[in-house]
This record gives sequence, C-alpha cells and structure tokens, in this order.
Amino acid sequence: MRVITLTCSDCGTVVSANELESNRVMKCPGLDCEAVLRFADLPESDREHFVAHREQYRL
Repeated sequence: MRVITLTCSDCGTVVSANELESNRVMKCPGLDCEAVLRFADLPESDREHFVAHREQYRL
C-alpha cells in the first residue's frame, strides 16, 4: 500500500487521497484557508493506483 496525499499549495495542509476521492471537490480543511482541493489535482498515476486498489484504502 502506498500513502497518497495532496498538499494544499496555499497553506500546506496535507489531505489523504481517500478523503479527496470520496468528496472529489472539497474546501481545504486548513485553518482560514479558502483553497479548493480536487481528486483530479493528484497526479494521474496516483489517481489510477488509488482507484485500482481502493479496498486497501478503506478506513
């Protein structure tokens, strides 16, 4: 299993791929940050790996 995350370019908050995939588009959870994060912001290879191995990433 790989750890797949996205770092907000505005505030540096790290969000997991499973959160991004379940919401597809979400406001950054960082304090006072208004950035919008998208599953599509992850590199294509990370998105493909996550979708192909979704069962490994369930909480």
